[in-house]
Amino acid sequence: MTSRPAARKPKILPLQRVLLTPSALQSAGLPALALVAVLLAMLALALWAAWRWLEPIPASRRLVLATGPAQSAYEAFSRRYQPLLAAQGVQIELKPTRGAQDNLALIGDPDSGVQVAFVQSGIAATERDRSLVSLGTVALEPLWVFYRRASVPALRLPRRAAPTLLAQLAPWRIDIGAEGGGSAPLMRQLAADQGLPTSSLVQREAEAVQRVLALVRGEVDALALVSAADAPFVRYLLATPEVGLFDFAHAQAAARRLGHLRPLVMPRGVIDPAADRPPRDLRMVAATASLVVRGDLHPALMQLLLQTAQSVHGEAGWFHQDREFPRAETGTWALAATAERHYREGPPWLQRHLPFWLATFVDRMWIVLLPLLAALVPLSRLVPPVVTLRLRSRIYRWYADLRQLEEAVEQPQADVQALVERLDQLDHQTGRIAVPLSFTGELYDLRAHIELVRERLRARAQEPQARV
Repeated sequence: MTSRPAARKPKILPLQRVLLTPSALQSAGLPALALVAVLLAMLALALWAAWRWLEPIPASRRLVLATGPAQSAYEAFSRRYQPLLAAQGVQIELKPTRGAQDNLALIGDPDSGVQVAFVQSGIAATERDRSLVSLGTVALEPLWVFYRRASVPALRLPRRAAPTLLAQLAPWRIDIGAEGGGSAPLMRQLAADQGLPTSSLVQREAEAVQRVLALVRGEVDALALVSAADAPFVRYLLATPEVGLFDFAHAQAAARRLGHLRPLVMPRGVIDPAADRPPRDLRMVAATASLVVRGDLHPALMQLLLQTAQSVHGEAGWFHQDREFPRAETGTWALAATAERHYREGPPWLQRHLPFWLATFVDRMWIVLLPLLAALVPLSRLVPPVVTLRLRSRIYRWYADLRQLEEAVEQPQADVQALVERLDQLDHQTGRIAVPLSFTGELYDLRAHIELVRERLRARAQEPQARV
């Protein structure tokens, strides 16, 4: 009785030995390749849909920022934004305007191209502006009322007294700036609230530099500016001996009554401690400046603007502490969801360890990638059994022919020579089977079984001689 090699127990080969072996996939034939192609197509389709839906990277990295008049604080802020954003691959175009009202009008107009703007608190918004969102408050904007000291006698105040009430300024001509700026609407509100006749307010459509020169030359008695303390013309007027700064006695009352203002105190000596300037605390009111964006601006750009704002506005100033700005304050506009998350949690964890755009991509795509991987991993387990089945079928299908030869050998009238030729042909065909190395054990088993049948044929060929 002929012995047979011990049968191998079929097994599913590991994933890395089958699925990730190109030769195995090629040898497995069309069904395995088709399955892999289907899985890859599903993955590609899911990624494409996620890309279109989530848009992890903005299509355009160009921003248009409405700044304000030349040499204003808004313009100074904007110029500090430019290199920081350029370092992250975002080009920013600065659009000069007359001030906060113009900024709001431009960003509220979808055809203007403006996507970002500095907007002063208290500026009336329209229904069209409800599509805007805020990235938070970035600065205080004090109301500076500068006056010519030579004009004080015309007020008929007690000897050596300085004006402290807006109503006392009624005899003066007060330059409140252009209609599109932030100074004019604020001064009108204060004048109506504090008893200053509107006839004293002079609206001038001129650049800030020209308005400052008009004050120094005596063309007007006072000049109202809403600006941050580091604006160049503010510093210039503070250093001009012929010009004084209005000490607003009703600052607290004005802030309570108008709501969107804050009372401020310019501390004694904050300008120049050595020269004791100013020689006493001065009371002021201030609006706030918000960084406003269109609601459809890409969240990645909002996040980048927030991080840039922290670098630009985070330093201490005359009226605020270090890292006090930007902060999550809202007035007219709702706080953007991206900004709310930023102020609550800080920058995303990935952005602390990866380049900004790579971290942004992963941060927005992970909500799709994780479920996708969770679905594809079980599906990918179908590939190894299919590949294994296809490769083994290349070997095992020859056992049917081998079994027929083995049964034919047992027939009494078997044509041994013809069977030997058929076996040689089978041996020749199986010798050309191409399988990966991991399947050579099954192939050698087949070759061993062919040799067993060959031994049976040799024994059958010798039987007549043995009987003779």
